[in-house]
Amino acid sequence: MRTTEKQPRTSPLVPDAVAREIARHDWDSVDCGCGRPAGHLVDTLWDAAEGHPAAFHALEGHAFHTGRLRPPAPAVCGVLMAVWCAGPPRQSTREALLWALLRLLGAEDDGTSHEAGLYGQCAAHIRAALPSLRGAQAHRPDSVSAAYANGILHLLALAD
Repeated sequence: MRTTEKQPRTSPLVPDAVAREIARHDWDSVDCGCGRPAGHLVDTLWDAAEGHPAAFHALEGHAFHTGRLRPPAPAVCGVLMAVWCAGPPRQSTREALLWALLRLLGAEDDGTSHEAGLYGQCAAHIRAALPSLRGAQAHRPDSVSAAYANGILHLLALAD
């Protein structure tokens, strides 16, 4: 009897760096905010990486819920930052991505030490892209993207 492994998902819309970031996590070993293993988030993250704004909003209840971070938050944040660094082409995708990052940073930590806790891990992923976030803030200062980027930078400054 031959076992078959699930083929990794691919998409011409998803940069290799984003696909690698999704693949490097053992999603099924993480408890999701909805109470199931987080493996079901992989499809949502692929949808987000392909540029579907609704996919970013679908992370509510899974990576963050009722103002608290949930266990998949750092891995989700790593994927979102890979998407950000790849430069999402559409304005609506950038806005939804920045909204999700702002929600992650605006949520309460899980109560563990700051640097090792969920918040600290998320903040570390986001800090790695500070120059491009500052660029989003300055590019069109009156845009929704700039407002979200400004909120993210403000929350990171409060955490320092």
